[in-house]
Amino acid sequence: MKAVSRLILLAALIAAGAWLWTIFFPSPETIIHKRLAQVAAEASFNSGENPLVAAARAEHLASRFSTNVEVNLNAPGFERQEFSGRAEITQAAAGARLHFSGLKVEFPDVNVTVGPDKQSAVADVAVKVQAAGEKDITVQEVKFTFQKFGGDWLITRVETVRAPS
Repeated sequence: MKAVSRLILLAALIAAGAWLWTIFFPSPETIIHKRLAQVAAEASFNSGENPLVAAARAEHLASRFSTNVEVNLNAPGFERQEFSGRAEITQAAAGARLHFSGLKVEFPDVNVTVGPDKQSAVADVAVKVQAAGEKDITVQEVKFTFQKFGGDWLITRVETVRAPS
């Protein structure tokens, strides 16, 4: 009976240790999923957002990207968008807030592939966007390329994935 109690206690300690390990040392895939969820939340906004809050959120969104990020998006119904650098990310986020009264951005489907070096990754993402007051929802497949810089996963490239014709 005493041996069984010890085995149960040992199994519980091992399970708790494994759980704590995943909390303190998450996998790159987990980190990238969280990073993309943050990007979607920071890109979304409601009408009537305080201008100072909007500016701060645009800056914070840009901090998720590397300083030399390249973005090449071609969404249906919009002009092709190409820009590079964090400053242009900030300007694009602020411009979206001027153009739309609200925007909801979601990433309902994310597939992360970490490179063999564990310092780079590619995330194939279904991006779902709905403007405030619009019935139509735009869904587009986008590829995010990540690079690990000093322990932080930053987005280095964003590009629209062309649908096969």
